[in-house]
Amino acid sequence: MKLNCVAIDDEPLALELLSKFIEQTSFLNLIGKFSNAIEALGFINQNEVQLAFMDIQMPDLSGMELARVLDGKKNSDKTRIIFATAYHQFAIEGYKVEALDYLLKPYSYEDFLNAATKAFSYFERQDSARNESTSVEAVAPEYIFLKVEYQLVKVMLKDIAYIEAYKDYVKVHLLSKPNPLLSLTSLKSMEEMLPSDKFMRVHRSYIVALDHIDSVSKNVIQVGKNHITVSDNYKESFLEFMSRWMN
Repeated sequence: MKLNCVAIDDEPLALELLSKFIEQTSFLNLIGKFSNAIEALGFINQNEVQLAFMDIQMPDLSGMELARVLDGKKNSDKTRIIFATAYHQFAIEGYKVEALDYLLKPYSYEDFLNAATKAFSYFERQDSARNESTSVEAVAPEYIFLKVEYQLVKVMLKDIAYIEAYKDYVKVHLLSKPNPLLSLTSLKSMEEMLPSDKFMRVHRSYIVALDHIDSVSKNVIQVGKNHITVSDNYKESFLEFMSRWMN
């Protein structure tokens, strides 16, 4: 498999370096290079482009603005972005527009190859998931049963906002109820019970429902009015999720 790529940078030397690195990488296929983000957008809309390597600070239309435009179009199903810029302060913004990675100038070919390999792995996973969904009709669970006091209570997964460890119990915070359910189980047991594509452990004391994350600021997740810290032990897996931001 080869990924169709474009290089976008208004600096001629930077554009040539991007193009050179793409061309010498066996699993990438350079099909366009642009010094203007508006021209690049027209090309992407007319062609199948899996991956765009691009600068952020560009005239007329910035890389971040281009990323937001792509995110609002049908084409965003195919095109993913790796930013290559001299400005590290845009890293958090990059996660918000589903950038797969972030290259800080000046970067080496080794840095570039690491980012490109991450992108290739992402598309491999997408292909694999697509093939599985067409060959096997997977039935995702819609609810679980929790032991609450002396009874089993049916809880719809879509109703769970987050789960909090509390001594020998867990508090299951629901969208539909003002007070959490208190269940005699461990957070680890809950983690094993819940589908990993919908729930993620982000702290030794918290599991969050990915669909109900309202915002992310540095290492803090907001779910409704609640703020949950992403601890160091879980930061890598959470940042990986942020970089692809599941549909």
